[in-house]
Amino acid sequence: MKKILNDPFSYVDEMLEGLCAAHPEYYVQPEPRVIARAGGATKGKVGIVTGGGSGHLPIFTGYVGKGLLDAAAIGDVFASPSVEQMAGSMRQADGGAGILRLYGNYGGDVMNFDMAGEMLEMEDVSSTTVVLADDIVSAPPEEAAKRRGVAGMVYAFKCAGAKAEEMADLVEVTRVAQKTADACRSIGMALTPCTVPQAGKPTFEIGDDEMEMGMGIHGEPGIWRDKLKPADAITDEMIDRLLADMPLGSGDRISLMVNSLGATPPEELYIMYRRAKARLEDAGVTIVMPLVGRYGTSMEMTGATVTWCRLDDELETLLKAPADCAFWRV
Repeated sequence: MKKILNDPFSYVDEMLEGLCAAHPEYYVQPEPRVIARAGGATKGKVGIVTGGGSGHLPIFTGYVGKGLLDAAAIGDVFASPSVEQMAGSMRQADGGAGILRLYGNYGGDVMNFDMAGEMLEMEDVSSTTVVLADDIVSAPPEEAAKRRGVAGMVYAFKCAGAKAEEMADLVEVTRVAQKTADACRSIGMALTPCTVPQAGKPTFEIGDDEMEMGMGIHGEPGIWRDKLKPADAITDEMIDRLLADMPLGSGDRISLMVNSLGATPPEELYIMYRRAKARLEDAGVTIVMPLVGRYGTSMEMTGATVTWCRLDDELETLLKAPADCAFWRV
């Protein structure tokens, strides 16, 4: 393991300390492993919270900010936060209008957030849940509820956050979050593993001349492994698989994200984006507000995810609404 760290077991806490020290205008840590908006909860506004393992910045903590999230609970690298941390994030986000729990479809996160919601109900805080399940490779369409949540979370954070800033009620904010989640599809590919500091070894092994299509953000197995292919061939397959799952055509409008899993440089993402854009425009699809960069990572994994969010007038307006955090400003 070759990383810039002190004690592997202090990795997350020192990262959060540094995050808040660098961006005090956005983030505070009112209790261990809970990041909240620097200004506190807004009275009368629905609070939106998320949570999950570290190692994915800007997801999860990075999207705490105006027009986005109100608080986040943070676990160890690739590990769920505790029930207490999730409950703490909900308390920090409570402005008296209820809480939306918005996070990815991972077993530990689901179980702990459900328990945290039950705890807060006993404190007279109402809450709802929307779970992202946008990774098309992780389960077939007929079992879509079993899919993992990946970079589609970014779109859900943005649209639900914008709706909450309008002072909409919990039912409306939840509806928008679910509508956005349902509009998202993602697929990933990886060239190299990453190393979890507390484990001290790569999450998987892969040949120097190989790639894996469909690999998950924690190293979950993909759908095939073979020799590295040219960028256009990789991108074509990702677009083809996304289109097979959510057909698009003339008149459709989407936001398209080409996301680095950590080590992939922007240059390579733009090579992929140019191909994806050409393919989609050939099909009559209009791309709105494209996102190319690091929006949801997997430590230092080399690879990329492609995500789109199919827009209607409501979602496009919410996507373009003002938002501000240390990693993304609209």
